[in-house]
Amino acid sequence: MASNFHRFFGGSPGSVIVKLLFLSLLVGAFMAMLGLTPMGLVDSVVDMFGALWNLGFGAFETVGKWLLYGAIIVIPIWIIARLMRGFR
Repeated sequence: MASNFHRFFGGSPGSVIVKLLFLSLLVGAFMAMLGLTPMGLVDSVVDMFGALWNLGFGAFETVGKWLLYGAIIVIPIWIIARLMRGFR
C-alpha cells in the first residue's frame, strides 16, 4: 500500500509538498512579473471560448484538428513515459 502511495505521489508526501511549494512560488513570481493573475487567465479562457462560439462552429473544427494533431504527438510520448516509469 505504501509503495503505491509513494509511486502515485512520486516520493514521500513531505518532499512532494516541498517541491510543489517551491514550484508554486516560482510560477507565482513569474506570473507576477508578467502581470498575470489566475482570475485574468480564467477570464481569458472564457473570452476565448466565447470568441470561438461567435465565430461559428467552423472554428470548432479547427480546434478539433489542433487537438487531434497535438494528441498524435502527446499521447505516444505520455504512454512511453508511463511505460519507462514502470521499469524503474
